[in-house]
Amino acid sequence: MAGTAAVAAVPSPTAAPADRPLPAEQPRAAAPPGDPSGPRPLFIGTYTSVDGGGAGIGLASYDPVTGRISGSGTLTGVPDPSYLTVHPDGRTLYAVDERDDGGVTAVRLADRCLLGTRSTGGADPCHVSVHPSGRWLLSADYGSGSVAVHPIDAAGALGDRTALVTHTSPAPGPGQQGPHAHQFITSPDGGHVLAVDLGTDTVYTYRLDEAAGTLTEVSQAHTRPGAGPRHLTFHPGGRYAYLADEVDDTVAVCAYDPGSGRLTIGAPQSTGSTGTVTNYPAEFLVTADGRYAFLANRGDNTLARYAVEADGARLRLLGTVPVGGDFPRQIAFSPDGTLLFAANQRSGTVTVFHVDRDGGELRSAGEPFASPVAVCALPL
Repeated sequence: MAGTAAVAAVPSPTAAPADRPLPAEQPRAAAPPGDPSGPRPLFIGTYTSVDGGGAGIGLASYDPVTGRISGSGTLTGVPDPSYLTVHPDGRTLYAVDERDDGGVTAVRLADRCLLGTRSTGGADPCHVSVHPSGRWLLSADYGSGSVAVHPIDAAGALGDRTALVTHTSPAPGPGQQGPHAHQFITSPDGGHVLAVDLGTDTVYTYRLDEAAGTLTEVSQAHTRPGAGPRHLTFHPGGRYAYLADEVDDTVAVCAYDPGSGRLTIGAPQSTGSTGTVTNYPAEFLVTADGRYAFLANRGDNTLARYAVEADGARLRLLGTVPVGGDFPRQIAFSPDGTLLFAANQRSGTVTVFHVDRDGGELRSAGEPFASPVAVCALPL
């Protein structure tokens, strides 16, 4: 329920040779067009080692006006690519290989070449992000409760790991057998990186040495015991963030001090779930103007809508919208913020919504797009 699906035991990932091309028979997703109104690329993460799972990273495109998705094949050669992100320059895609011997893989988007895989040094990586400098890849290993840093070269390829930290303190929270790192991101000011750990009920703040790629812990923020923090999203103002607590089905507003990197977690609030089923909040999004926030509710199968008030210091629940699928694992905005994509793991679908940026309302963009065990949707 937390970071991983029930992934069967599979062979460990091996490093892919540099510049390995996509097999010729594989269709390719649309390249970023010069016309902004033309079709845009969409990449879909999945599990390749579960029954009914995908064969690799799903390739698709979407209409930025209507939101309609069209499939165009699969990028094979990446095992269990459950979470995806893109380099700030838009040229390289990064995927986790969510397996016992975890890895991170780089893909050059221009020709879909695999640029190689590097070990994370931990188990079951479930989240990956790129530092705003574009020089460092940050990954979180759910199974081992560790976070890692890899250098990124000028071509987008990954180098040998420069840091690996396992969360050993505090002790695991109620019902947890160990640490479970679920997310690793950079603060808006760029001065700190933060790791959310579901197993220890803690958000860790580190200072990243941007020359050496090493990590130094500077603070810890603790949730209520058993809250199970999963996902943190910053308000664009940089002084507040919003935390989804998976285990106790709550959210919290957090104050953030850019100077020290210290996060202060506020009181628990409602996810908007009805309580008729067990609900696991998954991922938060905040609009670019900072006025609205959206939360994926797995189990309740809704998207919660919040008004953001007091310059980011308050969340006010506006209501929920049915997601149109089962178990929305991850949500993402299109680059212009007019569309919201939800990857629904159990129904194997991606649903799309139009976002009203004035009123924070969501309107369905049409029928769901079928994609095996869809756990991540990345629109470019």
